[in-house]
Amino acid sequence: MRKIVSGLVCSLLLAIASTLALAQNNPKVDIVVFGQPSLGGFLQPIIKARKFDAKNGIEINFVERTPDAYIAQFNSGEFQVGGSAALLSIAVASNQGVKVAYLFNLFDYFGAVVSDLPEIKTLKDLEGRQLVAASSTTNYAMFKWLAINGGVDLAKVSVQNTATPGLIGYALANRAEAIQIWEPAYSILMAKKPTLHPLDLDLKNRWKKFAGTDSIPYLGVAAHQSWIKENPQLVRKMYATFKEAAQWMRANPAEASKLIATAIKGSDPEVLRKLIEDNSRLGTNVAPAAKLRKGIEAVYAAGLASGYLTKAVDKSTIYGESLE
Repeated sequence: MRKIVSGLVCSLLLAIASTLALAQNNPKVDIVVFGQPSLGGFLQPIIKARKFDAKNGIEINFVERTPDAYIAQFNSGEFQVGGSAALLSIAVASNQGVKVAYLFNLFDYFGAVVSDLPEIKTLKDLEGRQLVAASSTTNYAMFKWLAINGGVDLAKVSVQNTATPGLIGYALANRAEAIQIWEPAYSILMAKKPTLHPLDLDLKNRWKKFAGTDSIPYLGVAAHQSWIKENPQLVRKMYATFKEAAQWMRANPAEASKLIATAIKGSDPEVLRKLIEDNSRLGTNVAPAAKLRKGIEAVYAAGLASGYLTKAVDKSTIYGESLE
């Protein structure tokens, strides 16, 4: 009996040693992401807990930053890979001469405006009111296109800027007439303050009329083109890692929500579980940029229409490999 137990222990130790040795030999990639709560960090706890990166022959080191710091450090090349890469931020970087490309999508666009004032029901009702928003983010930039498309005079809206984590705090402290927000912060906030109501943005209809497609690619993984050229296999490994993590999350929402909740202060696993299961607001859609070209070009067109972009975006920002 002792020999059997001893043999099993030895086998287990050898397996652990083999796994550790394999992980140590995997190439390491530093990926900068927004601090929590954020979509860029949503799959991060799953990837690390389930070791999807090691499984795909890569070691991913996630580094959290505020939106402003993220943009500065990614665009400067301090970080060669960005995991909170919103399409419009990639467009701006490219127009400023930074050679970057959107590799693959993680989440489609969702944005909301919430208020607890009954007289604020539509976008037009924001005129003459104060709106709290993370105005440096591209989620807000997409909201600006939506507001302009809906006939809102944004010059008549007083916008109070705050960092992404501050959006929930403003709402809970009753310090704003309206808040522009997105997932996962939206679901967390609505669970904490159910008296809030979302404004009718008519997003799907407005987008379909404008773009001719239902696709609104929004946030994914991007990298500097020089890095991509040197590391095409790492791009594939990253894509496989995020793809498997998203698939596992959708198939195991209860377990996934618990992992994600540990990384988001004040979040409720049950709220996150419902968000994952529904997916209409979370918008999980891991797909190569090449597959979403029409939607990506429509997002660029929206940026031009709103004035967020001042010139057309170089098509090299859309990574052309299929990855699948």
